[in-house]
Amino acid sequence: MELLYIVIPVFNRWHFTRACLKSLAEQSDKRFKTIVVDHGSTDDTSGQIAQLFPDVIVLKGDETMWWAAAVNMGIEYALQQKATYVLTLNNDTIAGPDYVAQLFKAIENAPANSLIGSTSIDANTHQVTYCGEKLSWFAETSSPNIKHVTAEPGNGLLEVTHFPGRGLLIPAAVFKKIGLFDDKGFPHYMADYEFTLRAAKSGSALFCAWNARIITYPEASGANEIKASKTVNGYKQYLFGIKGGGNLPLFYRYALRHCPVYALPSHLILGTARRLIGYWI
Repeated sequence: MELLYIVIPVFNRWHFTRACLKSLAEQSDKRFKTIVVDHGSTDDTSGQIAQLFPDVIVLKGDETMWWAAAVNMGIEYALQQKATYVLTLNNDTIAGPDYVAQLFKAIENAPANSLIGSTSIDANTHQVTYCGEKLSWFAETSSPNIKHVTAEPGNGLLEVTHFPGRGLLIPAAVFKKIGLFDDKGFPHYMADYEFTLRAAKSGSALFCAWNARIITYPEASGANEIKASKTVNGYKQYLFGIKGGGNLPLFYRYALRHCPVYALPSHLILGTARRLIGYWI
């Protein structure tokens, strides 16, 4: 029997977590268990979950953990429980009522050991904002699927080259083959992209499931909050902070690890330039 474990890392923001867990409790397909990794919340997140969502498994981390380490804690627990699949999900998302059902449908349509991402819907505009993208190493750009796809593809799956961890379904076999997220090299941002690139190199196909939809809040992103500040200190955080969306050391580590040699000079030059000016645009 297929068994899906959903892993949600949480650090405060109980209002988001409550809405997310409520949406999971209302799923039409119940073939899953939910794990919340509470890594240092001070708003009684764990207590509230125990009271309102007693079936949710809560694992306690600490405030030194970032996204990758917290997710890895949940994944390790799920694998110990013989999970067939693990879904990484952020707490600032709301799943549609058939979300899990659509993920299982996508599993049936995809090749074995494929990674399957989720389509994002903006909570404010109710429009599709993300359904995967294809990376051009030479140009250091990605071509979003949303620019080219306006209707459901034949099998419901869109091919991608990488995917964020916000609604990413991963077969247990992939973890056994390539390991977990690199929480040392990429403690927060880019850990998901780096993992999916490793998975692709190991032979896994990557897709976005057009009908597996989650509502997201773009303004809730820590990286977007830093970029919106437009201050000198915010610029430093953007380029070097652990939550900075333009973190240069992480970008260089990521590029040197995965970029093809022929594209590396162009990728590094263009990527550095975009990050240096991107904060102010």
